[in-house]
Amino acid sequence: MDNPISEIDKVRRQLMTLERPKKLKILVVDDEPDNLDLLYRTFRRDFHVLKADSGINALEVLAASGEVAVIISDQRMPEMKGTEFLSKTVPQFPDTVRIILTGFTDIEDLVEAINAGQVYKYITKPWDPGELKAVVQRAAETYDLLKQRTEELHRAHAQIALLTFLVKVTQTTPNLEASLTSIATAFSETFAADGCILQLVEKNTLVNTQGTCSNTGTIENWLAQDPLTAEAIASGKIQVSVNVLKDQKLAGITQYPNSGVQAHLIIPIIYRSEVLAVLSLQWKQPCTLREDELELIHTSAQVVAIALTSSCCYSNPR
Repeated sequence: MDNPISEIDKVRRQLMTLERPKKLKILVVDDEPDNLDLLYRTFRRDFHVLKADSGINALEVLAASGEVAVIISDQRMPEMKGTEFLSKTVPQFPDTVRIILTGFTDIEDLVEAINAGQVYKYITKPWDPGELKAVVQRAAETYDLLKQRTEELHRAHAQIALLTFLVKVTQTTPNLEASLTSIATAFSETFAADGCILQLVEKNTLVNTQGTCSNTGTIENWLAQDPLTAEAIASGKIQVSVNVLKDQKLAGITQYPNSGVQAHLIIPIIYRSEVLAVLSLQWKQPCTLREDELELIHTSAQVVAIALTSSCCYSNPR
């Protein structure tokens, strides 16, 4: 059998989309229309720019559009100062990087905001466009780094939770079908799949015993008609289709368009060179998995194999 890491790397390359990276969103806030238009024109090539003419309107824009990478706000605005507006965005969007534009000396407000972590940098008016672009580019890079660290932390917690749950299943779940459903649910939640099927295999053939999980209602099991399933069982290797509609191997499989599945990952569950089951993860949108997530799938599949062969989960021989 191939080295698991090289196999994971092959699947990772298949899962990488060819789409160009989307522009980061930034929000510019200024009550002066000329300044607001100038900020928009300055950054529209490099960023998806949202704009608002007051702190109150800016909060409404954020509520409708969600998190942005950078906020550039004027300090002196009617009804709400820039520092006050930015402070209101911290609880919901802690990773957003905030920049203040100020045309007057209000050191006390600025120092307080900077010390509280609400402002990344302040720029005096009139600003130099080149300097401002450089500051915003560094701010965007800071945001990317913060998001990467936050996502890595979330992934680490998810990985620990999944592996802990799988070990618990092996020790405490006496009913096989209940354990299969619990495992399918855990995988579906960890990898944000729209559907998951964990189905047993006997003598390289699917059997009826299975566990399923679906975020969109009852899931239809059509794995027996899926070429990816047959290939996963025959080869003992992970099989994937990231764009089902363009995959010639799946062109005649009516269950795909009927179910709306656009990405499908099949993981064989192997113990001592024998395929015990297959794990199907299905998404209704194109999906990209990171290499560490694929490694987690591989590691978790090994734990599932142990679960299926343990006396508490797999007491009845097939």
